[in-house]
Amino acid sequence: MTTAEIGVFGGSGFYTFLDDVEEVEVATPYGPPSAPLTIGTVAGRRVAFLPRHGRTHDLPPHRVNYRANTWAMKELGVGQVFGPCAAGSLQRHVEPGHIVVCDQLVDRTWGRADTFFDGPKVVHVSFADPYCPELRATAVKAADAAGLHAHDGGTVIVVQGPRFSTRAESGWYRSQGFEIINMTQYPEAYLARELGLCYSGIGLITDYDVGIDDGAEPVSMDEVFRQFDENIPKLRTLLLAAVEALPATRSCTCAEAAG
Repeated sequence: MTTAEIGVFGGSGFYTFLDDVEEVEVATPYGPPSAPLTIGTVAGRRVAFLPRHGRTHDLPPHRVNYRANTWAMKELGVGQVFGPCAAGSLQRHVEPGHIVVCDQLVDRTWGRADTFFDGPKVVHVSFADPYCPELRATAVKAADAAGLHAHDGGTVIVVQGPRFSTRAESGWYRSQGFEIINMTQYPEAYLARELGLCYSGIGLITDYDVGIDDGAEPVSMDEVFRQFDENIPKLRTLLLAAVEALPATRSCTCAEAAG
């Protein structure tokens, strides 16, 4: 079977990554992934790409089959995954067009299938530090080398969607000191941890969220897509550089998380 070492999940507006790819359909115990995976080569490394919302963005964040998507990556042999995503800023210094390489996560979703351990085997996996330090460091260095404005660390609050936040909700999140807001980082990051995959969330900032101040304009889906589309070249540059720079062997403990 076709295999890959490194995986990339595509976010809103990011539906293709590499040219000259092989398309692979992967069956999982949790149903089909969001789309067939495409596999190509970057600097001699085999990379699998999967748009988490589907190729035509027909899956809203609360309907994405996160278990199937992460399982499919693992099935292909992937050990390290980058999870770029569209995100809103909750702090003035985090500007549209910037990139945030997250180091913490707060989950405000509900009802999503978010574990592979439904019984009879019971496993409790540590999620104190949600993102792989090795992948994070690689992504930050790649962004700096590419001349991109990247924030090394930041907390993403993950909301259920598909609706955007009220001003009161957004202001509350901002008052807690959270940097960005998104709808897909959970349970994607946690499921990767259960499978022993290294995972790095990379937020591409598309807008200021409405709670940043009284004058902030309500975000729209069209604006998110427009901003993301304008910045896809930056994101590709970062990802290509990060893939090339990743060590051939992992030195973190992500693979041992589930015991």
